[in-house]
Amino acid sequence: MSRVSIASLTAAWMLVGAAQASPVDDYWSNLKSLCGQAFEGTLMASPDGDMEGDRLIMHVRDCNADQIRIPFVVGDNLSRTWVLARVGGRVMLRHDHRDQYGEPEEITQYGGISPNYGNANAQIFPADDFTLDRMPDNYPNVWVMEVHPGDKFVYYVRRLVTDRYYHVEFDLGEPVEPPPAPWGWED
Repeated sequence: MSRVSIASLTAAWMLVGAAQASPVDDYWSNLKSLCGQAFEGTLMASPDGDMEGDRLIMHVRDCNADQIRIPFVVGDNLSRTWVLARVGGRVMLRHDHRDQYGEPEEITQYGGISPNYGNANAQIFPADDFTLDRMPDNYPNVWVMEVHPGDKFVYYVRRLVTDRYYHVEFDLGEPVEPPPAPWGWED
């Protein structure tokens, strides 16, 4: 019987791990498969009636290896873009808000970094220190983004220990005409 060293076992384990895609890789791939497409959403819950009666569209508009930008259009309001970025094996979410002239709004770039690898269909984003410094009332916000190819995309934000939450679901089975470029973007 031959002896197997710890170093050879570790090397073999690393090769097996390297051959498998991480949940972040799978999630990223699921999102990138939507690039260039737009989808209509349904408001499932809103604490104060925000967005009720407005047409909701997400447009997976700009994708590269490290960043995916998804404008979220509410009625005629083109101010919102979700920015997802790969950071150190995790996913970071930022909310980029622009005024109609393309300038950053006072409250913008809030969000967080996933605390773990999540899974191929869902990532969670607790509010990070940057968000808490700019928006102390947003503690303890947690955002969830789910992507189920061919079925639905879910955007959910919950302010823990309160009754406040938003929940929007987008139908990925039926793409719609993409909206105009968000404020601050050039076509």
